Amino acid sequence: MTFHSRRKLLKAIDVERVKAAIAVAERSASGEVRVSVAPFFWGSVRRVAEKAFVRLGMTSTKDRNGILFFIVPARKKFAVLGDEGIHARVGQEFWGSLAGLLSGHFRKGEFTEGLVAAIEEAGRRLAAHFPCDPSTDVNELPDDIDFGLK
Repeated sequence: MTFHSRRKLLKAIDVERVKAAIAVAERSASGEVRVSVAPFFWGSVRRVAEKAFVRLGMTSTKDRNGILFFIVPARKKFAVLGDEGIHARVGQEFWGSLAGLLSGHFRKGEFTEGLVAAIEEAGRRLAAHFPCDPSTDVNELPDDIDFGLK
């Protein structure tokens, strides 16, 4: 199953289930998780994902431990980015494993399941390195899926 537009992908994704997965991941860790679904564009997916990372305020978290899942349905591509705080703890191999997890589900048309599984894994790693302290932790960024421009 392939999707050539954000609209078709959105019909295939259970947005509320993805938002719930983000909320659960963030309850056990001080990190922030975001999902962004981009319109079609020319150029480097990674470069545009990096711009979205900044636009969404991911570099402004207290511990620099935000994770972004950036999806471009029209290009059948995605990027997974982590800020410097979490990257220093998990290394490049972790990002590759998250990408593999997403790819496996996406190839089977399991978009919600792929996002939820990847968010859950990201939450586990965030919790291992940045456990939540309920007395001081605040939700620094919205849990909504971003549909903004690049």
